[in-house]
Amino acid sequence: MMLLNTFHYEKKQMQSISGIIYLILGACLLPYVFTMIAKKAAGFTAKDNQNPREALAKSEGLASRAHAVQQNSFESLPLFIAAVLMAEYMVMPQRLIMTFGIAYLVCRVIYGICYLKNWAALRTIVWLLSMLCPVTLLLLIIKLTS
Repeated sequence: MMLLNTFHYEKKQMQSISGIIYLILGACLLPYVFTMIAKKAAGFTAKDNQNPREALAKSEGLASRAHAVQQNSFESLPLFIAAVLMAEYMVMPQRLIMTFGIAYLVCRVIYGICYLKNWAALRTIVWLLSMLCPVTLLLLIIKLTS
């Protein structure tokens, strides 16, 4: 009976962490969505694939903005992943981690749309909101451990 209870507990723990895994996976894949938009908007060809960074660096307009979103999305990933993993490690409530994680992803998508549409002021506000999500999680962890 003890073995069954242990198995049930471990299974429950694994189910609760699956949401965290999806958050991290979504955040890691999001930059590639903007990469595809940048390449399509730039008229990317097979020849451009020999040196894709150079080809995208020369792009303008929508392609250039999509490339910038992609770069910024990669830049924000380490902070987000660290915050989510630390929150999980410190056994923060799953609902709290998921709320901040989903808010981050939603803000990053809106940020990308604002960047593509060239709405600079709104883009900056949404960027700040997206960055506040992992920062707030880390501050809550500090408060929890103090």
